[in-house]
Amino acid sequence: MPQFRKDPVNGRWVIVNMETPRVDFHLPKHASSTKTCPFCPGNEAMTPPAIMTYPAKNPAESKSAWQLRVIPNKFPALRIEESAERTGIGIYDRIGGFGAHEVIIESPDHHRDIADLSPADAELILRVYRDRCLDLRKDKRIHFILIFKNQGWDAGASLEHPHSQLIGLPIVPSRLLGEVRGSADHFAQTERCIHCDMLDQEKLDKKLTIFSNDDFMAITPFASRFPFEVWILPKNHAHSFDSITDEKLPGLASALQATLRKLKKLLGNPAYNFMIYTSPIHGREAKSFHWHIEVIPHLTEVAGFELGTGFYLNPTPAELAAEQLRSVEGEMS
Repeated sequence: MPQFRKDPVNGRWVIVNMETPRVDFHLPKHASSTKTCPFCPGNEAMTPPAIMTYPAKNPAESKSAWQLRVIPNKFPALRIEESAERTGIGIYDRIGGFGAHEVIIESPDHHRDIADLSPADAELILRVYRDRCLDLRKDKRIHFILIFKNQGWDAGASLEHPHSQLIGLPIVPSRLLGEVRGSADHFAQTERCIHCDMLDQEKLDKKLTIFSNDDFMAITPFASRFPFEVWILPKNHAHSFDSITDEKLPGLASALQATLRKLKKLLGNPAYNFMIYTSPIHGREAKSFHWHIEVIPHLTEVAGFELGTGFYLNPTPAELAAEQLRSVEGEMS
């Protein structure tokens, strides 16, 4: 029978199929692109000049002079040169197209995703995410920074070469504001973080956990919107991703790689998105927010019911998804 489940952070409802859940999904196959890749070594002139470049660890043995590059997006959604001034047109508001839009080329290898990299290489990607956030938050016009990855055509990737993106916004998205306010409301009532409460309950129940180490836990959230959706959360409360220390980065890299490898092996290398949700840069109520990564494999489509109601239809209960993912690559660490 179906079941309504409520997200305890933002109050969003999902409908979960409990009677005939799905664990097998038929994924579309896409041929590899034959076009010249602008992100591959030797084609650096096809991209804007790099903001940051990390040289290869062993240039003499490598096919590339670099290990990772950060570049401005060649076709940016927003531009740093634009105005962030807010004006009105009658009852309507508008802001100039100000913002930062960067691309992180994660590796010179055209075919190696984060799941396939060495732990040190995955850790470097996360360090670059953090360092770019710390640099961009110096611009007081930026109120929120989203780091995200579209892996695969069905997840919205316009290029096959593994990469991720960063966008700095002059506005805090309503999607995040809902979570920030939900977190603040829970803290006002209990003097506790809602995400910390979720983690504490999961430490007892152990029904949703797919990976755990000293500093991070990966879970399938109780009110998952999508089949095999996974959240990665720091075990100790922290509201801002860019506050992560060098000592914590290996644990985060381990949790992210384990999650992506499990999804890849179990589901047959699905397209996916991940997003790093961190607190807004300005605002006191953001302190009660708990930063986290959301990983969403593309297994189903959002259609009219979801768009019309805001409810999501999930054919796979979170407990079953967690059980399946736990079985991949050995027991929970």
